[in-house]
Amino acid sequence: MTEPAPPQQIWPEDRAARYRAAGYWTGETFPALLRDRAARHATRTAVIGGEMRLSYEDLLEDARRIGAGFLALGLRPGDRVVLQLPNEPAFVQVMFGLFMAGLLPVFALPAHRRTEIAHFAARSGAKALVVADRRGGFDYRAMAREVSAEVGLAHVVVAGEAEEFVPLGSLSGDPGLLPPDPEPSSVAFLQISGGSTGLSKLIPRTHDDYLYSVRESATICGLTEASVYLAALPAAHNFTLSSPGVLGALHAGGTVVLAPDPNPQTAFPLIARHGVTMSALVPPLALLWLDAAAARGRDELESLTDLLVGGARLPPEAARRIGPGLGCRLTQVFGMAEGLVNYTRAEDPDEIVTGTQGRPISPDDEIRLVDDQDREVPEGTPGQLLTRGPYTITAYHGAPEANARSFTADGFYRTGDVVLRLPSGHLVVQGRATDHINRAGEKVSAEEIEDHLLGHEGVYDAICVSIPDAELGERSCAFVIRRDPALRGPQVKTWMRGRGIASFKIPDEVRFVEAFETTAALKISRRQLRARLRAAALEGESDADI
Repeated sequence: MTEPAPPQQIWPEDRAARYRAAGYWTGETFPALLRDRAARHATRTAVIGGEMRLSYEDLLEDARRIGAGFLALGLRPGDRVVLQLPNEPAFVQVMFGLFMAGLLPVFALPAHRRTEIAHFAARSGAKALVVADRRGGFDYRAMAREVSAEVGLAHVVVAGEAEEFVPLGSLSGDPGLLPPDPEPSSVAFLQISGGSTGLSKLIPRTHDDYLYSVRESATICGLTEASVYLAALPAAHNFTLSSPGVLGALHAGGTVVLAPDPNPQTAFPLIARHGVTMSALVPPLALLWLDAAAARGRDELESLTDLLVGGARLPPEAARRIGPGLGCRLTQVFGMAEGLVNYTRAEDPDEIVTGTQGRPISPDDEIRLVDDQDREVPEGTPGQLLTRGPYTITAYHGAPEANARSFTADGFYRTGDVVLRLPSGHLVVQGRATDHINRAGEKVSAEEIEDHLLGHEGVYDAICVSIPDAELGERSCAFVIRRDPALRGPQVKTWMRGRGIASFKIPDEVRFVEAFETTAALKISRRQLRARLRAAALEGESDADI
């Protein structure tokens, strides 16, 4: 098997020169960022998780030790390492340790399972995997054995009881052997796409482009040394990592508090205990926090000044409740791991904050709204959002077919979102042009779910659609044509759980139908079919077998 080529991300030279001249790309790297902040804020608390507190100098020392430890295992700068850790200090320590060693993290979410992790490892050419031992009743070591056997990992590092693997606590090496800082234009890490078709694509982000986004996000959101940011959502998620997130708080010299889960009964006491000033949620969780604050009072939230809500569209009716209900300022965020990030601002009027998803962070974020034929739509008309700019990628890693679909000839990224642009530049998200299902902020590919369903011997064909949901934003509904008339929805769900996929990809509903419509030529447009089935689901048609 041919080893994948090293990840790269290249902008056209004229645009790269413009971004450097404008001061967007400053030549800062992630190792340099941590060294600088440790020098400035040595004894200040950088990270809190459980009972552990790390100062900035502690974090730097741990990162250097861990980075040297990875190199001592035989890894070399440029190698990729799949990083799948929960919201614990080890996540931040290992992330910066990999940066220090010139290794490239491939960020995976704790909810990912064997199928996804094996895909990330194989597609990136990863040499190692970092996991926890057991969390939430799931044994990551058992999964790591399966992944390692499938893709041939050289090393598995485990935070906790490592069994036959390498204990994270044992990683150690000579920090003097750490490599020089990488080129700022080189790839720093790989993120995962929401996946509009099949399994997620890999997104190479450079030091220059990502740190520009982090710096601007921190400035727009008003982070300072006094800020205390609660990472309630998974820290590896782009929203939690950089908008302004964990990295934005560390850039500002503030403190990051890592919550093991985002539920109010966990998060509210952490806010009170550590004086949290800012956090970020997806809309369903924001509504959950509102209900909890109404039930238990807002005393625990006294320090909270700012809540960012993103990952899916927040309805205006819900947005208007955030400030009065939680006693803090709302910032709406609309962005993507591929680049473009939009924020509402503190100076925006209330109707903009509650009714839009913000405007781009950079003067050089270029926006086009087009129709299905790529013709620009008239002002005031919703259109499919295309964008390019100083922190929006120009290509996915190792995915030429996806790149041909996802980027225009002149370098604009097709986001798949349909938006309306106001005269002020603020965007109002209208929905998806592609077949994502945005379930509680997790972007799920309808095609990926269908691929799994078609692997069941009792399934002849399947189409998965999104249905609006008051709590989740959207839920998934699978329409299934059975080979086996005795097949039932719960059986399908149980079978899918056995496929080793993230739980949020298992259909919320399974509905059985006799056939799907086709044209006279026996052809089928799955996109049109999804639209028809979505309408049928909303009308309650077909045999629902939850």
